[in-house]
Amino acid sequence: QVQLVESGGGLVQAGGSLRLSCATSGRPLTNYAMGWFRQAPGKEREFVAAITWSGDTTRYADSVKGRFTISRDNAKNTMYLQMSILKFEDTAVYYCAAGPLFGSSSAFYGDWGQGTQVTVSS
Repeated sequence: QVQLVESGGGLVQAGGSLRLSCATSGRPLTNYAMGWFRQAPGKEREFVAAITWSGDTTRYADSVKGRFTISRDNAKNTMYLQMSILKFEDTAVYYCAAGPLFGSSSAFYGDWGQGTQVTVSS
């Protein structure tokens, strides 16, 4: 079984930066794409960013494009989400996920972390 554990969430001021990490363990995720999703209160889970296993291709939601950077270090079994120029609307629980297909649909991902809260103050 695979374990995905997010960390790095917290409180940050608008305009600030924060880096989330997603550590994986257990079943190897070779050739698996990984992604970040977020869910704000009263809203559906939404796509944030995705990255292929090799890390050579990424995709971002329009709302975060240019501000967030997804990356992964397979040697460390860790994926990252570098968030900058944070906005109040970025406030949400952020989840990391892994799946066999690269894409923006949550249906593509079968393994999920527990989530980490990101709160952006105005």
